[in-house]
Amino acid sequence: MGCCGDGDGGDDREHPPQTPDPSPPPPSSDAASSSSASASAAADDSTISPMNSHFSALACRDTLRLIFEKLPVPDLARASCVCRIWSSVASDRDMVTRAFAAPWRLKEVVGVLSSGSFWRDNGVGKFAISHRIKRGDSVASLAVKYSVQVMDIKRLNNMMSDHGIYSRERLLIPISNPDILIDSTCYIERDNHAKREVAVLYPEGVRDIEISSLLKRTTSEQGKKRILNSLRRSMQVDDGTAQYYLSITDGDPRAALSKFSEDLRWERQVGLA
Repeated sequence: MGCCGDGDGGDDREHPPQTPDPSPPPPSSDAASSSSASASAAADDSTISPMNSHFSALACRDTLRLIFEKLPVPDLARASCVCRIWSSVASDRDMVTRAFAAPWRLKEVVGVLSSGSFWRDNGVGKFAISHRIKRGDSVASLAVKYSVQVMDIKRLNNMMSDHGIYSRERLLIPISNPDILIDSTCYIERDNHAKREVAVLYPEGVRDIEISSLLKRTTSEQGKKRILNSLRRSMQVDDGTAQYYLSITDGDPRAALSKFSEDLRWERQVGLA
């Protein structure tokens, strides 16, 4: 009996009672689906989309207008890409003009654009001063007068050489000091020579009038045109350059050709020097 008792006791020691596993059982599929649903619901509450109640407020034009009025031009351009409602509000003429003028404290922006992409950047490079070309003006002298670089003037006006100044009635001068834009009126124009749209500032406070519209029609108009064409062929220049030299010599074609030749010799000497 002692052996049987020992054997029974030994079996109890060799197989101790097992303790329950402290780790929780894996969740069932129903519990997992309910937890994911609650997580998605929480995400929906913080995400603005057409599926929750917050979206209706951002589809109201009055609300959008109040928000968009505080946006700079780049953010306003991004907002116009969200949906049709946002695009219609963000593309409003008054809205865009206000955002374009606000950083520079412009008094007024006048003009109709041919391209809506002009408003997407309101950097100082969009602005220029209109300078009416006068006798004795040169690209170098204008660069000194307005404290800008010669290459900046040429680049803005799409000029390949200094001779291009004589075929134009005006030059666009880059803005070197943005403070001159404060309380000023800018005119959105497309310059045919520069081949770009620019917000033009007129220092005189009034818009320049094209000289061509002020030329008087006379009976000798055809005779003037023949002289101009002959001078243009002799100089091998465009009509604008020939007209310039004809105007500074009181209509004398020989004096105009002589003056043009003197300018060419001077430029060659400067280039050789």
